[in-house]
Amino acid sequence: MTRGATRMTRAVMGHMGPRYFSTAILRNGAGTGVMSGAAGFMHGVPANPSEKAVVTWVRHFPVMDSRNASTMALNDKQHDKKVENGAAAASGGSDGGDEKSVVSYWGVPPSKVTKEDGTEWKWNCFRPWETYKADLSIDLTKHHAPTTFLDKFAYWTVKALRYPTDIFFQRRYGCRAMMLETVAAVPGMVGGMLLHCKSLRRFEQSGGWIKALLEEAENERMHLMTFMEVAKPNWYERALVFAVQGVFFNAYFVTYLLSPKLAHRIVGYLEEEAIHSYTEFLKELDKGNIENVPAPAIAIDYWRLPKDSTLRDVVLVVRADEAHHRDVNHFASDIHYQDNSSRDSPAPIGYH
Repeated sequence: MTRGATRMTRAVMGHMGPRYFSTAILRNGAGTGVMSGAAGFMHGVPANPSEKAVVTWVRHFPVMDSRNASTMALNDKQHDKKVENGAAAASGGSDGGDEKSVVSYWGVPPSKVTKEDGTEWKWNCFRPWETYKADLSIDLTKHHAPTTFLDKFAYWTVKALRYPTDIFFQRRYGCRAMMLETVAAVPGMVGGMLLHCKSLRRFEQSGGWIKALLEEAENERMHLMTFMEVAKPNWYERALVFAVQGVFFNAYFVTYLLSPKLAHRIVGYLEEEAIHSYTEFLKELDKGNIENVPAPAIAIDYWRLPKDSTLRDVVLVVRADEAHHRDVNHFASDIHYQDNSSRDSPAPIGYH
């Protein structure tokens, strides 16, 4: 602040302070009534022009500020109301109008799917056209007798992996099924991924094997989603998944790069062991050692099961799926043994 401004401020305050900020009784301009303090400053009549200017500023500028504040508040309220109306219009009102939903800036709307009876389809992980009825008539006793060195290596590797599994899970087949499905979905994904990259590198088609293997991986994942509703894993079982899946993924990845025929043969024997495990699961259910609870809703919709289906019905369809996976992988291994290209041997797409 400059010296001139400082002097002016002191002069004004020295002249006005005793008159308008004291607690003494003051006269108004008409000489009637009494006012004191701040009330006299606002409503009394100033004695000179400088005081008039100050009073005018005090009287009018606060009013202007309050007007501006109220206008801003009104604008904010109107803006909020417009946002609410826009959201209501986007989500659809209750007046029976068309429902509209903008899920993102890009305007990608979620598809609305219904069942055959018109009820809403509640599963986002799979759609009605991906469901099917399992073929329970498949031969469960088929076995590929190991003859070559790679066959025997694959067979005894799987047998060796079964012993620690039996020791850990013992007869807890529900938990066993849930945990093993976290690994069973890996081979199809690895094989499909590597064939996908191979097809891109060589500019050639895959004969449908990419889709068939990814379909197998998705089917195994749906087994997991089903058994998650039946058995709840403990914290140490979840930790085991991280360890086993990490080791198995990398081991199978390297194996498939080196020898697809060996990789598929290993999976074929793994599926044979899975058939055996689910058969034992059924025996425990029939004996009453495991409660035959109602089938999870996700299983009823995925396999198109009757609404009154039970856990036993679910195990039957899952075992049939594993038998189909057994056939697919042994077939894929045979193709490589015969030195045939997968593109020349059509894959059994849809063969669950």
